[in-house]
Amino acid sequence: MLLNQFLLLAAALFAIGVYGVLARRNGVLVLMSIELILNAVNINLVAFSAVRATVGGEIFALFIIAVAAAEVGVGLAMVLLLYRNRRSIDLAGIDQLRG
Repeated sequence: MLLNQFLLLAAALFAIGVYGVLARRNGVLVLMSIELILNAVNINLVAFSAVRATVGGEIFALFIIAVAAAEVGVGLAMVLLLYRNRRSIDLAGIDQLRG
């Protein structure tokens, strides 16, 4: 497969993820959109690493996967706190949770 095909796939995933972050108000859907963005970056890293025949891209992709797992844990904890206090996971009222 060509590098262009991977780059087009990653660009499409990135665009869908950015649209999801900007347009959605549901906390879970925003987290899923952020995951799409991170997966697009992983595709780019692995594709360029395969073209250059190095392992640097795969190593960085593993670090990004670890960061994404931590982000999901913290993000879901925030969504649960939002639901517990407001009975909704709509992100419009998240600024009212200040202590």
